[in-house]
Parts: sequence; C-alpha cells; structure tokens
Amino acid sequence: MSTPWQPYARHILDAAAKIRRIQARGDLTKDDILYDAVLRNLQTLSEATQLLPDEQKQAFPAIPWREISGFRNILVHNYLGDIDAQTIAAILQSHLGTLEESVRKMLAEDY
Repeated sequence: MSTPWQPYARHILDAAAKIRRIQARGDLTKDDILYDAVLRNLQTLSEATQLLPDEQKQAFPAIPWREISGFRNILVHNYLGDIDAQTIAAILQSHLGTLEESVRKMLAEDY
C-alpha cells in the first residue's frame, strides 16, 4: 500500500498561502525578514513537491517539477551564496500561481 500523496499536495498549498501572506506585508526585495520567511516557505514547498508521486506530476507537464526540486537544494545548501531577492520575486510572480492552480486541480481530480 502506497503512502497517501494528498497531505504533501496540501502542504504545498499551505506554503504558497504563507508566501502570499508574507508578500501582503511588504516588499521582500526590501525587507530581509520577509525575504527570509519567503525562502523558508519556498524550501518547504519545494521539498513537498519531491514527495509527490511521479504519476501525479506527469499529469501536469507544464510544471517544472525537476527545477522546483533542484531549487530546494539551492535554497538549503545555498550553492549560489546569497540568493538574489529580485530573482526570488520574479520566480514567485511567474510561477507560484501556476503551481498552486495545478496542485489544486491535482487534489480536486485526485489524479
């Protein structure tokens, strides 16, 4: 019997919701506390995507699952030194909504 994947999907949505609340408090490119909070939640979100089964991820090929997983390693191990806040803000602007939408659909349709 396989481990249920739905808690990991909900964990992704929870982390995304926290990121949205953090963004509502101010500009993460100008506030290092907000920036750190966003990074922590991106780490959590990225790690949870690693725990989703491939069958679920394959149903959403537009999501760059491998890149999200790799991003977690960059965040945790800080391979690039200080990660640029402008880049993080651009990633959130470009990709967070699509990821949230896909994970919601995954849960709703129970792929």
